[in-house]
Amino acid sequence: MPHDQKALVLDFGGVVTRTLFETHALTEMALGLAAGTLTWRGPFDPPSDPLWQAMQRDEITERDYWRIRTREVADLTGRPFTEMADFVKAARGADPDAVMRPEALAAIDAARHASCKLAILSNELDLFYGSEFREQLAFLKDFDVIVDATYTRILKPDPRAYQHCLDKLGLPAANCVFVDDQLRNIRGAEAAGLRSVHFDVLTPRQSYDDALRLLGLPLLTQGDMT
Repeated sequence: MPHDQKALVLDFGGVVTRTLFETHALTEMALGLAAGTLTWRGPFDPPSDPLWQAMQRDEITERDYWRIRTREVADLTGRPFTEMADFVKAARGADPDAVMRPEALAAIDAARHASCKLAILSNELDLFYGSEFREQLAFLKDFDVIVDATYTRILKPDPRAYQHCLDKLGLPAANCVFVDDQLRNIRGAEAAGLRSVHFDVLTPRQSYDDALRLLGLPLLTQGDMT
């Protein structure tokens, strides 16, 4: 392994995909709900989402948050959603590519062309999205490593999650740039020695530019995302 080999390590939900908060209109259309039915906005309007605020205070986990929202949507639609993946598959399964962040795809492409390794480090990739959703995403075939706590049972910010990913990459932490939208996971990564970017869902291009800058790569242009 070249001593200067680098890697871009990404969380999945919210970082590679647009959040469910951003795609309420698509969800409502897919599930036959009236426009404006879904009002929880998470990071886009924290004061209006007490449940999100509770998660940010570590009073509930991210999984707890989405379990509750899944039950709410099941009640609204009369559908038997028992797992987050059931909800996401119904809301997004018809066209998964439609909810990918163009900034993410552009940054992934830039890193790949610069011969950086690519990794996903997720707490809930298949748990939340389902393996069928993942298998429809052609760009994931370019990834060297996918570490999913659905199977490892080791959730970020547990130090073992980051080390497992580094071991599979075969790289030291200092050679990797990690991107996640949850501050607790960023703190865990930094404690493990990874250079990190706290992804801001309000400014995704800036967050990816920050990651590319840490990798020593050119920043995104508008043409990269078309």
